[in-house]
Amino acid sequence: MRPSVLAFIVSVFDAGQMARDHRARDRDRLLIARLDGIARRHARWGGLTEAEKAPGVTELHGVAGDRRDLLAEVAGLALGTAEGKGQEYQARGQAIAELCRMAGADESLIPQWHQAGRQRAAMAAGRRSARPR
Repeated sequence: MRPSVLAFIVSVFDAGQMARDHRARDRDRLLIARLDGIARRHARWGGLTEAEKAPGVTELHGVAGDRRDLLAEVAGLALGTAEGKGQEYQARGQAIAELCRMAGADESLIPQWHQAGRQRAAMAAGRRSARPR
């Protein structure tokens, strides 16, 4: 795994951040991580055809069940953390969000998670720039 991908994953799923901004039980956090992994695997780097979207949507919907809130979290965080990065990251964030929306994400919750993703990305960028070289 490339270091930039690992840094992205750590910034999105920082346990300290998750505990502060989302009082989810451990079970929810595990489900969020699972949904994120499924969405990323299916989204790859964006630009999916309808035929490529269908299996991802089906898998996300099957795992999420009625947890539309968690699908919204994955969608919003993907959008927010991709901002300010290259086009390929933004395309992947859009593809992840689209899969989550098609799987039934609660649209009303996506904007707040989008903002949380922006904040996490900014904090991660600050940590990277503050490191001594």
